[in-house]
Order: sequence, then structure tokens, then C-alpha cells
Amino acid sequence: MSKIILITGTSTGLGISVAVQAAQAGHTVYATMRNTAKRALLDAAAEQAGVSLNVLTLDVQDQSSIDTAVDQIIALHGRIDVLVNNAGQGFVRTIEQATEAEISRVMDINHMGVVRTIKAVIPHMRAARSGHIVNITSVGGLVGQPFNEIYCAAKFAVEGLTEAMASYLTPAFGIRFTAVEPGGISTEFAATVLKQIEDTGGMFDDEYLPVLQTYIGGAQSRMGAGAYQTPDEVAQVVMSVISTTQPPLRIRTSDWAEELTRFKTTTDPDGSKQQEMIVSRFLGDL
Repeated sequence: MSKIILITGTSTGLGISVAVQAAQAGHTVYATMRNTAKRALLDAAAEQAGVSLNVLTLDVQDQSSIDTAVDQIIALHGRIDVLVNNAGQGFVRTIEQATEAEISRVMDINHMGVVRTIKAVIPHMRAARSGHIVNITSVGGLVGQPFNEIYCAAKFAVEGLTEAMASYLTPAFGIRFTAVEPGGISTEFAATVLKQIEDTGGMFDDEYLPVLQTYIGGAQSRMGAGAYQTPDEVAQVVMSVISTTQPPLRIRTSDWAEELTRFKTTTDPDGSKQQEMIVSRFLGDL
């Protein structure tokens, strides 16, 4: 069955791949981004794939922008079947070095951006007694990693948000939730990290510098060890989740991601046991 799918953050990388693959599967796709002047990569990918996408402006930091996009889709179709919260921003900097403004921005985009889009879509899904919200999180939402404490904090928050909302919106209103947890996505990780560091003041010549250099060097060496997937590979996992009638609460996207998180996920890989226990304990037979 064709679905109405809203995707955030589709100007690059994974967002483009999900949008294109969803359109190829026959769904009606609304690909959104903060600045549609940056849609060139999306348009090129859609043209190459021979698919049509609906492109809308949606800034996850602006509730009115989100509401406007959602209202447009509802006015045309009367429903949104799937929301894919993909918009996000990486950040590699110690909490000691980061400014409060930088910390607030990372948390706002990666956590509050998800909160805002869910807030706009949930009333329509609740009225329909159906819907699926897919949050692109990260293995960094399960396992803290060096120099990523601010990014990981935001992704941990999205994981908790996903679990908590699923504990009552799924049994009461039929709205399903999935956290998709990639490892690295091969968009030239080291170069991206270095650019972000330079954009925020460069590497500080302090006691953290040799540790940071070790981290970046290690990231480069892991490129051939299964740590990084292509956006298309991760998008295939997202599409498998969207297409199933009983989507998992959480899913990793690679063997490397499974191995990294195994101490937290071995006894309950998809989160279903935990979720059943929470629903039973707090809501009984609802």
C-alpha cells in the first residue's frame, strides 16, 4: 500500500537515499529541508533514479515552519502515514571546550527538532489511530563515545523519547515508533569532523589535543572494518522498517553496530521485551 511519508533533512546523505528509495517503492514522499535552495543533490538523485519527490521547506528549529509543512500535506492527503526524523548535526568537541551556544544548538537540532516534528504530526496520527514515527538515532544513542558527549546526549534523549512515547501511543492509538541506530555513515567522516572542528574554532592546543588526534586517526583506520555504511545501505534498513506491519522499536543497521552495542542489546535486541514489561507494569491490559 502506498504511504504518505514525510522526511526531514533531505538535502544530503541519508535523507536523500531514504527519499529516493521510498519514492521507488511507490510511496508519496515529502522531502524537506531548512533551505530548499540546497536541493540540488536531492534533485539530481531523484532524476537519476527516475522518481518524483515533493520538496517542502521545513526547519526543525522552527515550530511554525514544521506546522506549515505538515498542514500542507494534511490539506492534500488528509493523513501522514510515516514520519522519518532524519535531520541532525554531528558535533565533536569536549563539553569543557564547547560554548553554551554550541551545546544548545546541537541539542536543539538533534533532540528538540525531533520533539517538534512529532508534536506536529501526532494529532493527525492519533485521529487516524495509525502511523509510524521513525527516528534516526545512532549507536551513539546507546553507547557514549569519545569527544561525542554532547551529540550522544542528544541521541540518548531521542532514544528515551522513542521508548516512552511507544509505551502508550502504540497500545492506545496504534502509532508505532522505531529508533534506527546506524554506526558510521560513509560521508567522509574524518573530513567532516575536521571541517566541523575548524568551523568551531579549530583544534585547541591543550591537553585534549593528542587524545583527539588519536580518535580521528582511529576513525580513519576503521573505514575498512565495517564501521561505515553508505547512505543507501542504511536507507535500505529504514525501508525494511517502514514496509513491515510490526516494526521493531529499535534496530541497528550493521554487524559492526550490533557488535559495538552488544552489552546493552544482547538480551533484548529490538527492545520488544523491555517495551512489553513497561506497558504491562504501568498500563496493565490496555
